[in-house]
Amino acid sequence: MKKPLILVTNDDGITAPGIRNLVNFMNEIGEVVVVAPNSPQSGKGHAITINSTLTFEEINLEGPQRDYSLSGTPVDCVKFALDKVLTRKPDLVVSGINHGANSSINVIYSGTMSAAVEAGVEGLQSIGFSLLDFAWDADFSQCKDYIQNIVKKVLENPLPKGIVLNVNIPKLKKEEIKGIKVCRQAQAKWEESFDERVNPHGKKYYWLTGYFNNQDEGKDADENALADGYISVVPVKFDLTAHEYLQELGEVLNG
Repeated sequence: MKKPLILVTNDDGITAPGIRNLVNFMNEIGEVVVVAPNSPQSGKGHAITINSTLTFEEINLEGPQRDYSLSGTPVDCVKFALDKVLTRKPDLVVSGINHGANSSINVIYSGTMSAAVEAGVEGLQSIGFSLLDFAWDADFSQCKDYIQNIVKKVLENPLPKGIVLNVNIPKLKKEEIKGIKVCRQAQAKWEESFDERVNPHGKKYYWLTGYFNNQDEGKDADENALADGYISVVPVKFDLTAHEYLQELGEVLNG
C-alpha cells in the first residue's frame, strides 16, 4: 500500500529538536515533507505575511524526508506547502513538537496550533503536538509511542471536517505518564503586566511579564489532566461563532 503523505511544520524553526524528533517519528509511518520557518516564530498565532516577500529553500538534513525552510510564519508554511511544494494533498499535517505547553488559552497564541488549524481550514486532517518542557535539550523520547499511536489512530479514523487535535504531553518519564485523556480547554488565562525599564540613553522599554492563572477545577480540563500526569487531547474547532447565543442576540437586536 502507498505510504500516507505527511506534512510536518512547527513554530520553533526547522532545526529545533522538537520538529527533528517529530520528523523521525513520522518517517516510520509515511512519506514526509517538511516545510517550516527558518527562524523561531513562537507566539505568532494565525499571522500571515502580507507586507513583505518570502524566501524559500530546500535544505539537506539527515533522514529520507524532504526539508524546506520558509522565511514566514507557521501558517505561511502550510499555505506555501499546499500551493508550491506538494504535488497532492497530504493525508495528514502534524505541527510541533512544540517546546512548551499549548494547553488552555495558549492555543490562540500558538504558532504551532495555528499551523494545525490552517490545515483544518483547508479540509485536511491535522494535529498539533506540544511537550511541557521549554528546554532546547528537552527529552522527547517519552513522546514517541504516544505520538505515533495518535497519528495512526487519526489516519485510520479520520476526524470530522473542521476539527483538529491539540495534544499536550506532560514533562514526565514514559513510565510516569498515566495515559491519554480527551479533554476540554481549561478556563485559564495569563495575568500580564509590562515591566518598564530605562536603557543607558534614557529611553523607556518594556518586557511582557506575568503568570498563568488556572481558574478551572474540572477534572476534564486539559490543564488539570496534565497536572495529574495524563496526555491531554483537545478537539479544536476554528468556527468561533457563539452558536448558543445566536437566537438570544437576534431577539435583543431585533426586539
